[in-house]
Amino acid sequence: MQPFFVAAGPDRFTPTPSSAGPWSAHSQHGGPPAALLTRAVESLLTDGTPRVVGRFTMELLGPVPLTPLRVEASVVRPGRSVQMCEATLVDEDRGRPCARATAWLFPDTAGGPGDLGGPPPHSPRDGVGKEPPAGWSRGYLDAVEWRWIRGAVTEPGPGLVWMRPRVDLLDGEQMSPTQRLMACVDSASGVSAALDPAEWGFVNTELSVHLLRSPVGEWVCLDAETTLGPGSVATAVSRVYDERGLVARSAQALLLTRR
Repeated sequence: MQPFFVAAGPDRFTPTPSSAGPWSAHSQHGGPPAALLTRAVESLLTDGTPRVVGRFTMELLGPVPLTPLRVEASVVRPGRSVQMCEATLVDEDRGRPCARATAWLFPDTAGGPGDLGGPPPHSPRDGVGKEPPAGWSRGYLDAVEWRWIRGAVTEPGPGLVWMRPRVDLLDGEQMSPTQRLMACVDSASGVSAALDPAEWGFVNTELSVHLLRSPVGEWVCLDAETTLGPGSVATAVSRVYDERGLVARSAQALLLTRR
């Protein structure tokens, strides 16, 4: 199975079929671009100060294609305590940005006052695999291992699933813990699908993730729920866990369209 991307230069990447989203074999799932943008942000940490991503927001400016991409990244707001970084994915064929991320970086320290509790009462060993809806593109879906504790994409309502990428972000390069989390957490809207995907589309326009600490381990758990508005807007939110317990919260604004 191919990695999500193949490097074509220091800041250029070619997506593989593993990054294809469920709606189309020609556009990406939000997870691989989020991980690639996270990698670009992390590459800016060159001052020797240990930092963690406290908030990551990705705006999807249109479908992210399976064609060559260029990544641009910069520090927008430098600082000794917190920094804001920005990274952009540019569609090389069309010459336009297709995704943009901003990230707030915080000092990586210990001894804070919070207590996030212990590990969740379940693990990937307690989950089961379930088939996605018929007709969905299988690229990203097959590139990730899914272990369902509760719900499924084919069972409208909240969902609880453990997941981990089966492939690298780039060939031969191990994903950082935060990259791995970002590769998974965009799936919250599908994990908690509240509508029949054969009748409705629920397209993610953005992803906002607030991390409470650095993730650990290979597995990411999403405890997700979608709330439907009376018009074209819905929100998908999730509590995100790793093997140690709560690690982040995510939110997405969804465009609802009848098929």
